[in-house]
Amino acid sequence: MNVLKIYEKAPAKINLMLDVLHKRNDGFHEVEMIMTMVDLADRLEFSELPRDTIFISSQAGYIPLDEKNLAFQAARLIKERYDVRSGVHIHLDKKIPVAAGLAGGSSDAAATLRGLNRLWRLNIPDQELQELGAELGSDVPFCITGGTALATGRGEKLTPIPNPPQCWVILAKPPINVSTADVYGRFRSDKIVRHPSAAKMEQAIRNQSFAEVCGQMGNVLEDVTLKLYPEVLHLKEAMIKLGADGVLMSGSGPTVFGLVSKESKVARIYNGLRGFCKEVYAVRMLT
Repeated sequence: MNVLKIYEKAPAKINLMLDVLHKRNDGFHEVEMIMTMVDLADRLEFSELPRDTIFISSQAGYIPLDEKNLAFQAARLIKERYDVRSGVHIHLDKKIPVAAGLAGGSSDAAATLRGLNRLWRLNIPDQELQELGAELGSDVPFCITGGTALATGRGEKLTPIPNPPQCWVILAKPPINVSTADVYGRFRSDKIVRHPSAAKMEQAIRNQSFAEVCGQMGNVLEDVTLKLYPEVLHLKEAMIKLGADGVLMSGSGPTVFGLVSKESKVARIYNGLRGFCKEVYAVRMLT
């Protein structure tokens, strides 16, 4: 019997800028972010099961394969919401580092919503998938459609904007995990001296000016994470010293990324970082 298989890519995202405006009444923080995707991706394979169950497998030995996994939660949500009685086997080929500020889990959840929409022929429009995704996490709606977007609210209100100028992106994750909730919990907006500007970053992207994009990069959560984890600061300083054009921590960290315009610089920066950091990736922007 031929089992129908559906494949989805789940790319990592980076924040070109991230500003936190204030804490909301619902406990979340009001944010302004400009996000885009890079060519580092998990791959998911979906196949129908004869019994009504969700089964997740992975080559990665370090991720949960039960309801703690966001892909599992996404599958359960779509099954319950649309009364699907079929089962599914999801195989997750993990490439994005975990707890890295790259939205790996959120992208897996988004890919699961897209994949099961196709597998089960539910014909759910993207807007509705994004609303479902918002129930799973603030980054999931963006990961449904990808591209480049201005995100406001708690990250779920999206305005698509053009893609930034094409360049290399070098990602480096130190061997630590950072709790997003912990970073936001310690964040104090009144202590921020310089807020990055979403409007100026958007204009830099519309101008297709690589230099302007690098000049407008900023992430207010760095103030918290760099103090808590000196190794993230060390990584950022090393990447600047090695010659990356624009360097920033992604999300709440601990991954640091550098934008690089000249391919001739990529190997030097990559090799320089590999000297003291195992998880280093040189990828392109997804444009």
